[in-house]
Amino acid sequence: MEAAITPASLQDSPAQADLKKAEKSAYENNKLHKRLCRQVGQAIGDFNMIEDGDKVMVCLSGGKDSYALLDILLTLRERAPINFEIVAVNLDQKQPNFPAHVLPEYLEKLGVPFHIENQDTYSIVKRVIPEGKTTCSLCSRLRRGILYRVADELGATKIALGHHRDDILETFFLNMFFGAKIKGMPAKLQSDDGKHIVIRPMAYVKESDTERYAAVKQFPIIPCDLCGSQENLQRKQIKGLMREWEKKFPGRVENIFSALSTVVPSHLMDRSRFDFAGLTATGVADPDGDIAFDEEPCATPAASAVIRLHADD
Repeated sequence: MEAAITPASLQDSPAQADLKKAEKSAYENNKLHKRLCRQVGQAIGDFNMIEDGDKVMVCLSGGKDSYALLDILLTLRERAPINFEIVAVNLDQKQPNFPAHVLPEYLEKLGVPFHIENQDTYSIVKRVIPEGKTTCSLCSRLRRGILYRVADELGATKIALGHHRDDILETFFLNMFFGAKIKGMPAKLQSDDGKHIVIRPMAYVKESDTERYAAVKQFPIIPCDLCGSQENLQRKQIKGLMREWEKKFPGRVENIFSALSTVVPSHLMDRSRFDFAGLTATGVADPDGDIAFDEEPCATPAASAVIRLHADD
């Protein structure tokens, strides 16, 4: 007599269940890698960040974002139709308990050319900034000047930073809320000294994706609080606000990010960006002109749908 088929007999064995779970995880991880490569590649193309013959200095801090940046750039270099070099640079600022061996060992294992710059900026910051005050601003300025010098010495033509989409949006809101400026963190800019081009290839990448990617790749993360400085409280507030929006209003953060690349100077109030004083009626219809008495300036659902250019697959 044949054995009866029961619901229990149709269930996977523990080994089969583990195999399916592993296959699903591998699929999701591969999907994440492809998405990051696509988004970084698109940002590079959109802003002409890397050109044939460039030597790209990747600033590696030991955090998840800079690790992800280096990893994705190495992948794209293998596929790119142009030739460019990559050199990883870490600035050892002599913070207490900094594990100086971690990055050299990691980079040697990868076979990536690298340079470790040793500069005791920690002592300078501690001497200048009163106890209990945030040290990040001065530390950043000192670090920036040193990295510009190192770029000169290495012959780097581009300086790549690991800032992602969320960093850009947080900076935008910080400038608006606390600095009274419409100013963000550009994907590509000229350095303060006018000698270098700084690029942010992960400008389209969400922080949640770099967090997942770092876990998947098991990067040897070095904590960023070794100096004892607290995270900028204003930035922390903005980060919390954005995460709340993302949870309650899916798509809002993406729309705001897209707005940064869809600026209409004639509909703002900066007289240095648009000649309001010289504006006169021409008698010629302007499709981009103001519809003065509209009550709702929002886009229609159909129009706003095209904004989600960088949504997940």
